[in-house]
Amino acid sequence: MSRPGSRDKMGGGRLKVRVKTGKGRTVSQKNWLERQLNDPYVHEARKLGYRSRAAFKLSEIDDKYKFLKPGGLVVDLGAAPGGWSQVSAQRVKSVEGKGKVIAIDMHGMDEIPGVTIFKKDFYDEDAPAVLIASMGGAKADVVLSDMASHATGHRQTDHINIIALVEAGYDFARQVLKPGGTYLAKVLRGGTENQLLSAMKKDFATVRHVKPMASRDDSAELFVLATGFRG
Repeated sequence: MSRPGSRDKMGGGRLKVRVKTGKGRTVSQKNWLERQLNDPYVHEARKLGYRSRAAFKLSEIDDKYKFLKPGGLVVDLGAAPGGWSQVSAQRVKSVEGKGKVIAIDMHGMDEIPGVTIFKKDFYDEDAPAVLIASMGGAKADVVLSDMASHATGHRQTDHINIIALVEAGYDFARQVLKPGGTYLAKVLRGGTENQLLSAMKKDFATVRHVKPMASRDDSAELFVLATGFRG
């Protein structure tokens, strides 16, 4: 997969776009738009047909740890707009019928070749059963979670909210993963709570925090990667 090589290299040779305030934009909106226009990962995602720059985060993590394999079954939680599902479908070759990708998000998303999509809140009581039924009796090789709650601006509250999502995804992963499987989830700076991390280390051979190059330097996000599910 062609993708940006480094943050510095990607910025080279392109003039910085500056956005003026006005037209009803706040300063924060102006700063966000300026960052998007100057983000090389955003440009590359558009060029390659990815729905979000997040596709490169998963690509980079998988390039190093190699858990998305042809024929694999992947469940993508909090999948919209679909960048992770696109990468997963390519790598497990679900379009060719060799693997399977199942995605769920409360906001829904447009169809993606090789991906079964459910517009549903993962917190719905029946959501796990819906996903398990779609798996057709098979166990998953990988469970992905890029789920995030709306930021409150209060650091501790945001951390608590995202850890709750990580825990929900982890509980589901324990139900559906086959031995040797992988769970990847987004967390925030500060990492995974010690109690949860201890539990994950009992269930998986290796648990680590990773931050791919495509994750912005000023972003608080990290990812917890648990590999080698003990079953």
